[in-house]
Amino acid sequence: MTSSRRATGVGVCLLVVLPLAMVVTGGTLATAQDQTTQATKTSAAPGYTIGPSDILQIIVWKEPDLTRDVTVRFDGMITVPLLGDLPAAGRTPSDLGDSLAQGLKQYIELPRVTVGVIQTNSARFYVIGQVTKSGEFLLSGHTTVLQGLALAGGFREFAKTDSIVIVRRDQTVIAVNYKRIADGRDVSQNILLLPEDTIVVP
Repeated sequence: MTSSRRATGVGVCLLVVLPLAMVVTGGTLATAQDQTTQATKTSAAPGYTIGPSDILQIIVWKEPDLTRDVTVRFDGMITVPLLGDLPAAGRTPSDLGDSLAQGLKQYIELPRVTVGVIQTNSARFYVIGQVTKSGEFLLSGHTTVLQGLALAGGFREFAKTDSIVIVRRDQTVIAVNYKRIADGRDVSQNILLLPEDTIVVP
């Protein structure tokens, strides 16, 4: 008996290397695509920090009289029935919910409290430089770099759109090339903005 082996397939490996804008992060380098992933996780994470003017929804299970929407005052406080004024700014919704549940134990047996953020009115970003309308803008939902620039009215005549940078609250600097985003060559640079981001258009 003789046996033969035949190739049943041909594997072809094609490696495509795409140039990505490099990001300086505390002395290390990363790609803008990595920053996109990070921004997505951050904006969707339950660790959002409540700020003044945010509108919260407080739900106390089986207690409709205590379930309501409240606005965080400029002093960072909210007013809750039975508990009075409580600090909310600088805390996460889950932390505030736990605190409310603890306070309500003296009035309700095993209170279950959920706190949600209806409107993140305290979340802002900034656009400065060669844009039509620089200033402070409300960060509502998932806002990308392109959307942020659109809110600023677009570019002035001599704007260097291939040299835009985003400066984050922790001083991370992210390079963004608008031209590569606009022509579809590198849409990974169209990252999500985070609270306190500053877009600088030279």
